Amino acid sequence: MKFTFRKGCKVREIAGENVVILQGSHVSDMTRIIALNESSLLLWNELYGKEFCLQDVVDTLLGNYDVDAETATADAGKWVDKLLECGLVLKSE
Repeated sequence: MKFTFRKGCKVREIAGENVVILQGSHVSDMTRIIALNESSLLLWNELYGKEFCLQDVVDTLLGNYDVDAETATADAGKWVDKLLECGLVLKSE
């Protein structure tokens, strides 16, 4: 399965936190601020603007962190699931 980021999503640094902003939205819902930790920001920067699959996320984690494949796969799945839940990525066929 492939994924793409929703158009209009940008990461901005606000008060020392990296947060996702939906550009072009006339009404901001400040109850749903999505903050990215260091590894989430790395994945975002590596994969934003590209079509990607779960293995691409795993490979990025393995290439940048001292982590085993099982942990990277589990973490990659959680990351993609959370982005889907928040509406930041879409499934593409």
